[in-house]
Amino acid sequence: MKAAVLTAPARIETVDDWPEPVPAPGEVIVEVGGVGLCGTDLAVFHGKRTAPATPWVMGHEAFGRVVSTGADAPDRLVGRQVVIEPNYACLKCADCLTGLTSACPHRAIVGLNSPGVLAERVAVPAPFVHTVPDGLSGADLACAEPYTVARAAVRRSGVTDRDRCLVVGAGAQGLLLCLILSRLGLTPVVSEPHPERLARAVRLGAVADDGRSGFTFVFESSGYAPALRPAVDRADPGATVVLVGLNSERLPLTTDDVVRRQLVLRGSMIYDHPGDFTAALAELPAARPGAVTEARFPLARAQEAFAGAAARAGKTWIDLAGSDHA
Repeated sequence: MKAAVLTAPARIETVDDWPEPVPAPGEVIVEVGGVGLCGTDLAVFHGKRTAPATPWVMGHEAFGRVVSTGADAPDRLVGRQVVIEPNYACLKCADCLTGLTSACPHRAIVGLNSPGVLAERVAVPAPFVHTVPDGLSGADLACAEPYTVARAAVRRSGVTDRDRCLVVGAGAQGLLLCLILSRLGLTPVVSEPHPERLARAVRLGAVADDGRSGFTFVFESSGYAPALRPAVDRADPGATVVLVGLNSERLPLTTDDVVRRQLVLRGSMIYDHPGDFTAALAELPAARPGAVTEARFPLARAQEAFAGAAARAGKTWIDLAGSDHA
């Protein structure tokens, strides 16, 4: 079967002889319809995060249709359209048993420590495929997983429709945060130097940053370390700062900063199984997160899709079912 595999830093090859998946007990086989690309995928592509081996199947934000099941997997899933939840928590450790599956130390992370899903067919543990209604666009389904990430950050934050929000960064996560906050009745202010990304955020219900302050919530989505301190300086005393973007820099804050201004710092890592996915997918028909996408490529052009993804104003996804187009 065909698959897109990393063979060297910044080099992806589309092969046609990748082994067919064999379902273990409790797994299903998904015929993949499409896969979204995100910053994690690009970090692996560019060698900033090391793949466990090469060649390495890329991608984790996938949707498709269940075509068969292994032993002990429910037959009712066959034929159903699904989105893959690409973080396979063990569901047995202390963190999982308290509901914080996002902190599971045994988590299989698709595309990072477990092979990716940018292939014609993949095997997935049955609890981590979620059925979705027919009629949604491929772009909406390719954005379902990152939409869940952004929605979980908003859920964990405790934001209400009376709050004043600053979103730092209008990459895919920032755009989805703007979309979700707008759906809550807020008008988020978005800080983004890229004019086309900023324009896309405004179309999703945000307003361009005009230098105002007095924010009760700051959502840092960019992962660009120098952006955090200026954003926090514009927050009100008692504000909540939600960190979504990842970087390895130390926080540019002192204990005095946090205590004297009574700030709340909240990290938000992916989502918790299964509630966050279930709630997010129920919203897809109304939310239409595919609005954050810009480019679509066929599997044969995976190298081009990855190589240019960081420069595009919207999200890139790979369509395994469509024709040769961008």
